[in-house]
Amino acid sequence: TLLPLRARRHVYAIYALCRLADDIVDCAGPAAGPDEVGARLTEFADGFYRGLEDGEAALRRSTVLGAIVHTVHELGLPTEYFQRFFASMARDLVVDSYESWPDLVDYMDGSAAVIGEMMLPVLQPISPAAGEPARQLGFAFQLTNFLRDVDEDLDRGRVYLPQEDLRLFGVDIARREVTPQWRDLMAFQIARNRELYREADAGLRFLPPASRRCVATARALYSEILDEIEAAGYDVFSGRLRVPGRRKLGLAVAARVGEGRTRP
Repeated sequence: TLLPLRARRHVYAIYALCRLADDIVDCAGPAAGPDEVGARLTEFADGFYRGLEDGEAALRRSTVLGAIVHTVHELGLPTEYFQRFFASMARDLVVDSYESWPDLVDYMDGSAAVIGEMMLPVLQPISPAAGEPARQLGFAFQLTNFLRDVDEDLDRGRVYLPQEDLRLFGVDIARREVTPQWRDLMAFQIARNRELYREADAGLRFLPPASRRCVATARALYSEILDEIEAAGYDVFSGRLRVPGRRKLGLAVAARVGEGRTRP
């Protein structure tokens, strides 16, 4: 609610596209094989691309698709953004682990960094220098997800921590044990994650006040998941760790108070 209504509608549309694609990949159920899920994802992507060509006609087929198409056209988002996104979603069907950090970054370019690029026209930065920090924030958010969701991802047969890091710290992740080696590995990954957040922070000064408060609040909330992981002794196997609701409310209220003070 920190952004104007028109901007929020674009955010919801971008989120809806990403959520729908992600649900196809992650929520198909154990009976659906990769070929079947891949076909569903391709059908969804093809429908999206047809919608871009049809324009307003897309709204008659689907309210959600129509909203997404409207956002893409109004913001002038390049089709290449969505090609990268769908390519990363499809990779989840055939790749279950990544050997190195650069390999994982290559995957996250399409699954996370590109979302930051999609959001830039909504946030209306005053300088193109905001572009790379927006990508870094996408990387930071997704790595936080990976660290929090290790257990859930293992249930899906996927490992998003680099294999070379697991070997370096002597971790057998399949055992789901909080050992000294596991704690060292997680401390290393959290330090890497916080560096991504620091790199992303450099872009805040290029955003207008409302956008800056919105991004700063989201950044604060998400990065505090890392604090929760540390407070739990790096145990991400006993349940999903969350930032307390009262903390979320406090940050949101503080941001709204700041917004009011800057209004004429």
